[in-house]
Amino acid sequence: MLRSFPLAEGENRTKLPFLSVHFYKTRKIDMPRTDHFYIYLVLDGSVRLYTPSGILDYLPGQYSVSKIDTPDSGYILTFSQQEDFLALSIELTLNDVISVLLDLDGDLAERIASAELDAPAMAGADLRVVSAACRLFPVMEDPIQLSFLGQQIRRELIFHILCGSCGSQFLQSVIQIQQAREIFAANRWIKENFRGSFTVEELAERRNMSVSLFHQKFKCAVGMGPLQCQKRLRLTEARRLMLDENRNVTEASLEVGYESVSQFTRDYRKMFGRKPKEDLLHLRGQLEKQANFS
Repeated sequence: MLRSFPLAEGENRTKLPFLSVHFYKTRKIDMPRTDHFYIYLVLDGSVRLYTPSGILDYLPGQYSVSKIDTPDSGYILTFSQQEDFLALSIELTLNDVISVLLDLDGDLAERIASAELDAPAMAGADLRVVSAACRLFPVMEDPIQLSFLGQQIRRELIFHILCGSCGSQFLQSVIQIQQAREIFAANRWIKENFRGSFTVEELAERRNMSVSLFHQKFKCAVGMGPLQCQKRLRLTEARRLMLDENRNVTEASLEVGYESVSQFTRDYRKMFGRKPKEDLLHLRGQLEKQANFS
């Protein structure tokens, strides 16, 4: 698939701003220069990457994750049958990673942080990383699919990385805290109890931390404070109730824990950019267009 593209020596940017193809016929190669996380996926040929923690060799279908071992440089060990080397780099923003972490069900984030997933499951996830990356290229051929599906596939790819052999290290590098299990246990509790009322003091006491330390670590891990997380969960669930179950604004706001409809409307508009009724009309219009198109 890649060989059908006109490839120049070095990094080749694609229509998806986060995806690049790396094509080399020389032994020494340059590594991506970016402040974001990225994966470097080898497709054809083998490469040796020089990282701060040592020398690592990669075969076709294997990938490295930056921020775990960010390569300084690389050297081609073996070329393909076509006498070249092919790899992909896919940038992952911190916001994207945090968004996926927030959507994980149950105690999965805690199990990843504690490296409790079994080896066969992680090996399967690693294979799905490759599969998801390959599906990015057909998307680029359709301008209608390009932006939306490209982002969705990247989210899927992040999920598989987290569940794969690099997952625990990747998660630790993202959150940069030692008490990952404690923080994600607190986040899971919020996801299960977001309709009720609680204070940051109560959450901190549950984890035997001071309020300031808990808030700092929670925000570092999740990307927002505990009460902001609760608000996001409430508003997202209310949106689902109105869209999927035809609840009106008052019913939805009360069901997710709001006592004031006017406060709900203000928060909803701030998060989604429109008042609830306007947002629902817009969403239903989009769904109708997609249904007619398909």
